[in-house]
Amino acid sequence: MLADPLSPEQSRSDSAVFRPDAPPVEWAVAEGYVDYEPAVAAMEARVAAIAAGEAPELIWLLEHPPLYTAGVSSKDDDLLDAGRFPVHRTGRGGQFTYHGPGQRVAYVMLDLNRRGRDVRALVRGLEDWIIGALGEFGVEAGVRDARVGVWVERKGAGWSREDKIAAIGVKVRRWVTFHGISLNVEPDLDHFGGIVPCGISEHGVTSLVDLGVTATMDEADAALKASFQRVFGPVAPGRSPV
Repeated sequence: MLADPLSPEQSRSDSAVFRPDAPPVEWAVAEGYVDYEPAVAAMEARVAAIAAGEAPELIWLLEHPPLYTAGVSSKDDDLLDAGRFPVHRTGRGGQFTYHGPGQRVAYVMLDLNRRGRDVRALVRGLEDWIIGALGEFGVEAGVRDARVGVWVERKGAGWSREDKIAAIGVKVRRWVTFHGISLNVEPDLDHFGGIVPCGISEHGVTSLVDLGVTATMDEADAALKASFQRVFGPVAPGRSPV
């Protein structure tokens, strides 16, 4: 079944990762497109600094140029068109996914030493964060057993299907998280055709614009920020690592 979006009150009381008394999480937005390898290098440097107590937690919002990434569970057969876009092998969880213009990537660098060393609670928090952000636009979304990410149900006269609107793939090092989520705002959905997204071939992908929601990236960012604060706690302006 679809999971109901959390209200602000439910998020604060029920989220295992909500920490109102912790220092605010830095919130940074990169300008332009950020290449993948420099982004990973910047994340790894920030994770090390957070683990050493030398930097605050960070949510880093960006867009990548068109590319595919392969998580630790990826299968070579799920790369359908290897020559279409650059392919990056990465240490995050999950399988193949696409990143590109019109998709908001949020790299999540949170200290689970402060928020509880519970990766399942973290993933549930990430799901609730996305679901709450989509709720800001009136989009009902939820999670599915045995399927990673956030999904919407679409119906018409005599038909229905489920499409994925957001992906989740994280890694934890010294109990600090990195990689994160991607939300489809207005990407070219044809670009997903070069892979089997997350190893799931029987369902499709969608975006806010594909659902008829004409949201800008700034509006998507505002919804993500509002929902993040309900689920994880306060934020403060930060600087993009790249």
